[in-house]
Amino acid sequence: MTKKHLITCSVMLVVIFISVFGLSNATEVKKVKITRTSPLIFKDVPEAEVPFFSFADEAIPVNDARVDRKMSYSLWIHSYKKVHSNILHIKAEKLFPVIEPILEYYGIPEDFKYVPLVESGLREGTSPKGARGLWQFMPGTARHYGLKVGRGKDERLNVRKSTVAACKYLRALYDEFDSWTLAAAAYNNGSVKIGRAMNKQNEDNYFRMRLNRETGMYVYKLVAMKEIIENPGKYGYNEYFSSTLERQQLAAFN
Repeated sequence: MTKKHLITCSVMLVVIFISVFGLSNATEVKKVKITRTSPLIFKDVPEAEVPFFSFADEAIPVNDARVDRKMSYSLWIHSYKKVHSNILHIKAEKLFPVIEPILEYYGIPEDFKYVPLVESGLREGTSPKGARGLWQFMPGTARHYGLKVGRGKDERLNVRKSTVAACKYLRALYDEFDSWTLAAAAYNNGSVKIGRAMNKQNEDNYFRMRLNRETGMYVYKLVAMKEIIENPGKYGYNEYFSSTLERQQLAAFN
């Protein structure tokens, strides 16, 4: 065989080798299991310039522009300028002494006491989907966690019993996701949907995930509610209820 033929054969072998092994490696699909990631880390910002917000002892990373926008919007939408009512403070004053010891007994972070204010807001009726009560339980979920619903009885409207059921549900969600922010998101949108989103995005940090609008804002709403209840004056709320409507609401709530 001539030298020219040897070179030609060598080139052909190299091309075949690259096309077979290189292509197979390029098209191989790796199945990556979601692992617990580190907290969000962003560019350094002087600590004094970053407002501190937290939920269940997890800091809200507001030095990320996307997170900061969502947090600022949620605080604005819950400010007195937008709400024009102190009824949420009235409800908090009445409900928290009942809810707080139950949360503590079941080992649920106290910040979850704001869930009823976000879920039911100014209304305690039945949602279009059938959720009812302060914790907005669907009938099936309520029954699963020990509440009686039906035959003229609806324990979703019982503050103590529904809070106990909510604690059991939240504990189960935390055991599943090992994160209180994800447990809150799953409380809003269901554990199946949150699990699917985590697998699809290969992500386990709520603040990094892309979720539907309601669930994607849910934790921000809880933090905003916490802020306006704990620091009312900062967000335009007054301790006096001047309007006739608010006096009527207060009387009705008592």
